[in-house]
Amino acid sequence: MTAVALAVDVGGTKLEAALVRDDGSVVDGTRSRRPTGPDATFASMRAAIDEVVAHALAGLPTDAALLGAGVGSAGPIDREQGTIIPVNMPGARGFDLRGAVRESASAVTGTDVPTVFAHDGGCLALAESWLGATQGAATSLSIVVSTGVGGGFVIDGRYMPGASGNAGHLGQVHATPELTVEQVASGPASVAWARTQGWTGAAGEDLARDAKAGDPIARAAIERSARTVGLALGDASTLVDLEVVAIGGGFSRVSDDYVELVQAALAETAQHAYSRGTRVVRSGLGDEGPLIGAAALILR
Repeated sequence: MTAVALAVDVGGTKLEAALVRDDGSVVDGTRSRRPTGPDATFASMRAAIDEVVAHALAGLPTDAALLGAGVGSAGPIDREQGTIIPVNMPGARGFDLRGAVRESASAVTGTDVPTVFAHDGGCLALAESWLGATQGAATSLSIVVSTGVGGGFVIDGRYMPGASGNAGHLGQVHATPELTVEQVASGPASVAWARTQGWTGAAGEDLARDAKAGDPIARAAIERSARTVGLALGDASTLVDLEVVAIGGGFSRVSDDYVELVQAALAETAQHAYSRGTRVVRSGLGDEGPLIGAAALILR
């Protein structure tokens, strides 16, 4: 009988769920998503969870055994309590995400569903180490550059959650004395900066299009983001001696050379030969990484 896990991933713009097999593949037809955003509330979060969990579990194969639910969330999180304190969803701070997923899954299945909870950056790191771009690395960091910026560490094949479960919050380290990496390098921050320079677009997709067409402001916004991320990664590598960093997330695809720009900034600014040697690569799992990583909390 095939083992599967329910995977739930919560971010600043969406909440999604799917069933994932023990080989890391997503069960066809079980993935769905609902919006979150800055206006998310306890009630809207609970309704979205009930919908995506019910959709996923409706597709449970007859020859599969559900081992449990893995839940990853944008942070910070309170791993002990199972609650979230998300930077980008103020109305959802304190929401019992672990409890909500467990209750929803248990209601659908009629049995108690064991549920494991972690920071979404850690889930991504676990997935990349298991099946993605950092397999075999002694020490790796996997990050997302999207609505926010976050990440997680894997050392000697083991996800390292830190004391409270929040290790890897790259987005909340400082890029300047006044601004964090996320406030400079995320998709929304890059769009906002470009608009202060006279650009008239409205979204990351517009930046990508205009930069490709030769707009100097759009290109400068992308380079500013990549350089900021590269500087932060150089510092992280100096501290942790990273072998490889995998980058995913929608804004990391804003230009074909975004990862190369990050690599160049890291190599230029890192303080030692060992940290300058850290490789920066694209995520090997794309948008499925956080879901696969959430499932890995159960399957691995």
